[in-house]
Amino acid sequence: MKNPVSNFCKFVTSALLFVAFTQPVFSQAIPVTIQQDADDNWTLFRNNEPYYVKGVGGSVELDKAVSIGANSIRTWGIDNAGEILDAAQEKGLTVLLGLWLQHERHGFDYDNAEKVKQQLAHFTEVVEKYKNHPALLAWGVGNEVDLFYTNTNVWYAVNDIAKMIHEKDPNHPTMTVTAGLDTIETRLLLERCPEIDIYGINTYGDLGNVAKQLRTTKWNKPYMITEWGPNGHWEVQKTIWQVPVEQSSSEKAISYKERYAKYIAGDRKMCMGSYVFLWGQKQETTATWYGLFDEKGLSSQAVDELERIWTGKEPINTAPVLTDVKLNGQQKGDSVLIQPFSTCSAIATATDANGDKLKYVWEVVYESTDIKAGGDVEAKPAALKGLGIKTKGNTVTFTAPEKEGPYRLYLFIYDGEGHYAYQNIPFYVLPGDAATDKGPGVMWKKQGL
Repeated sequence: MKNPVSNFCKFVTSALLFVAFTQPVFSQAIPVTIQQDADDNWTLFRNNEPYYVKGVGGSVELDKAVSIGANSIRTWGIDNAGEILDAAQEKGLTVLLGLWLQHERHGFDYDNAEKVKQQLAHFTEVVEKYKNHPALLAWGVGNEVDLFYTNTNVWYAVNDIAKMIHEKDPNHPTMTVTAGLDTIETRLLLERCPEIDIYGINTYGDLGNVAKQLRTTKWNKPYMITEWGPNGHWEVQKTIWQVPVEQSSSEKAISYKERYAKYIAGDRKMCMGSYVFLWGQKQETTATWYGLFDEKGLSSQAVDELERIWTGKEPINTAPVLTDVKLNGQQKGDSVLIQPFSTCSAIATATDANGDKLKYVWEVVYESTDIKAGGDVEAKPAALKGLGIKTKGNTVTFTAPEKEGPYRLYLFIYDGEGHYAYQNIPFYVLPGDAATDKGPGVMWKKQGL
């Protein structure tokens, strides 16, 4: 006679084995390591397989990220970390989980031992909570804590957190991220942060200098480009009234393509990959400067270029290509000066490779006065009403505002297939007496008006 208890045990064992091999085990970390070969090439390994990061900075539009070939996402803090990690795991993505260290520019004092100790204790709990999540790739210990700082003791705090991570979590490397690349700063990291495994660098127009600068400073570990994209708002031409001139969506797409090929994929010896910025939308100087999407989730031409880079395939449907926009016959870098109440006209030149019908939307917006730094939240300026905007095909006419000051004319082009293109042109409405030699108009008289 067969033992019924034995049969039951066999059944339970079989059932448990079935569950174990068919259900995800969220309590089991997937080990991530860094290795350097005999030729000094650095490689990131995940579960003993080479893992080159094709990442996006942000945690939205995850299905789109997967469809264009991305394999990782980056966060800056731990808000909704559990949900983000779970969503990433479900879609086969990894997460560079950011630990948002307090900044000196926000009032934190890194000479205050008690506050520094409390911060370390907080992140110890965070690491314990998430260290075994299978979507976790690495820990980002601080983002741009060097921005406008004076107290270099922050690097000791960074190192203490990284050391704690190594003690609590042997399966995931540590990273810290700086605002650009500075020779003195790199040396401080070498001296004060030996527990940091990967150098994360946020850089835009200066991306092409990173590889050389790191080698000049004798950085002896791998790095990642943790934010990259168009020229930063501090790196571009300005109008005569000192506001930055933004690239169009198509100009940005070209720079994404070229910079990735030359400066990210071009340094496979030390660079372990990158996180493109911003996988989403936000107001930062303008509403379009860094986002790869608009507020409704429509994607721009740069996303098409990333898909070509990461998959080697042509997108099924692509964003409109914008080649030119003129306001009163002038382009965006021409410091466009306009008389109040005057009739203005603009024309755009755009194409769509798929032959989609294009919709042109124009709006006039006040120049932003809420300019922050380091990605701090900015208020979006309002669009003006009552200007009699009239659109016909790819052209528009409107009446210039009455009030003197800086504005931008925005153009958005939609293809009806989930994509858009954009450009904005800064312009300045002159004071009413600008044609005379009296009053505020004298300043503009000197500019040759």
